[in-house]
Amino acid sequence: MNIGDLLFQVISFIFMIGIVAAVFYAVRSLVIKQPDNQKSMEQKLDRIIELLEKDNKE
Repeated sequence: MNIGDLLFQVISFIFMIGIVAAVFYAVRSLVIKQPDNQKSMEQKLDRIIELLEKDNKE
């Protein structure tokens, strides 16, 4: 085995690890963003409910 083959294998291995890490990071960031959107939606709905209850009391 010469140095060129070893170097190619190391670079290929690092490249594959990088792809797996990028996919993992992308999926993780998408999953983490969803709860934030749900909290925001819940806060908006709570505000709408409060305003509707306030209108009904008047």
